Amino acid sequence: MVDSMFSVIHEQTVWSLKSSVMRMVTNTMGQQEIVVLIAVDGGEDSEYAFHWYVNHFHKAENRLILVHCPETYANVTMMSPGRVQELIKECETKVKSIQDKFLEKMKSHGIQGEFIRLNGDKPGYQIVECAVNKKATFIVTGTRGQSKVRRTIMGSVSDYIVHHSPIPVLVCRHKLPSEIEKEEKERLKKEVKEKSAAPASKEKKEDKKH
Repeated sequence: MVDSMFSVIHEQTVWSLKSSVMRMVTNTMGQQEIVVLIAVDGGEDSEYAFHWYVNHFHKAENRLILVHCPETYANVTMMSPGRVQELIKECETKVKSIQDKFLEKMKSHGIQGEFIRLNGDKPGYQIVECAVNKKATFIVTGTRGQSKVRRTIMGSVSDYIVHHSPIPVLVCRHKLPSEIEKEEKERLKKEVKEKSAAPASKEKKEDKKH
């Protein structure tokens, strides 16, 4: 019963968000270009958010801006010059990998836009600032799935964006492994049921012919 309750709440929340964003986008059509800013990193959360946006909200005329703020390291002054150079090289390699991956995804979906690297140690602030400067219509960000009690609690970056952004924010919650497993079981169960029902339906049609 608890699972069903949370499932209903989640579906209602998703529908509410989708309806709100679609109304907002519809109201701005004809007035300005629809600019969508998505915060991405190397994790599954941002990849899920990207695909969720593409599958549910993207329009061919929308312009997409992907932003990434590289991880910063504390106590750099305590490290040797050699270690600092290693970290810089690792960071550059990671950023290049993330950029190439998401630009390829945009290309495969025929999406026009750009990838922007942000610098600094306050990603939430920088993402909001970039969205404002680029005149984004709304921001899309991912957040990890949580337990049933804490699933509405977001990570610090998403939390900052939601509370400080002057423009609408769409948060795509990454599904929990248990939810994905449950959906897969339900899909397989439905598939088996449909296959077993097919022969019976065919037999009924044959009987009618005779």
